[in-house]
Amino acid sequence: MKLYIGNKNYSSWSLRGWLMLAQPGIEFEEVKLRLELSDGSPFKRAIAAVNPACRVPVLVDDGFAVWDTLAIAEYLAEKFPDKKLWPTDRLQRARARSLCAEMHSGFGALRSSFPMNIEASLPEVGRRVLDENADARKDLARIVQMWTQQLDASGGPLLFGDFTIADAFFAPVCWRITGYGLPAPAAVQRYIAAVQAL
Repeated sequence: MKLYIGNKNYSSWSLRGWLMLAQPGIEFEEVKLRLELSDGSPFKRAIAAVNPACRVPVLVDDGFAVWDTLAIAEYLAEKFPDKKLWPTDRLQRARARSLCAEMHSGFGALRSSFPMNIEASLPEVGRRVLDENADARKDLARIVQMWTQQLDASGGPLLFGDFTIADAFFAPVCWRITGYGLPAPAAVQRYIAAVQAL
């Protein structure tokens, strides 16, 4: 099994795909591609060979390509049911999928205002951007609300107690909050620390 990804420091989708495989201990080969988006670049040529959408991550298993993190998540959960990538309880599994879907399709203001960079330490930028961007504040408030409710329900340390795909989906947000010094209550800070320790 091969996972084609970009630089996990900057590519939040690559980080998500990598965590879904690495954290539960699924064996795979990591194929790192330098993200060059110009037409005809080595990246475009390499990724087009496995994914017609020319995006990372892409999981290739026995010659079969699966792209997009949601599709990869479902594929891995079905292939490795013993890894319990989704919660075992039907209702909690539905909740985890709902959280992932909301992350996958939403929070555009937060994502565009605070670019992914695990190594960033930009609290001044974070304060300024948050002060100026009501939509980013709204996105952050919704994420804090989601996490707080789910951590209260599960008891932590992760969203559903143990690691699930939901934690992989929200991991890049954890680094955005710490890297840009965004405000978060103590329970959320503990969750972030648990994710960053994975």
